Amino acid sequence: MTFSIVARSDDGETWGVAVASKFLAVGSAVPAAVAQVGALATQADANVAYKGLALSHLDEGATASVALQRLLEEDEGRDHRQVGIVDV
Repeated sequence: MTFSIVARSDDGETWGVAVASKFLAVGSAVPAAVAQVGALATQADANVAYKGLALSHLDEGATASVALQRLLEEDEGRDHRQVGIVDV
């Protein structure tokens, strides 16, 4: 079992991702964050491509909900994944 939290500070200056899991090296698969862009966690049947794609969408100005929608519409395995995204 894996637990993840993705958060942004009230002032929008700080993002963070925390993960707890029995999965070894979970930090290489679940979390991703870029300062002044956003943060996300993908778990369950994680799609690690989500990390780069979501951060790219956010960096191009998409909101978290738009970035998530773009990820899901392109992914045939979406029903088996869990993902959380925060933006600026």
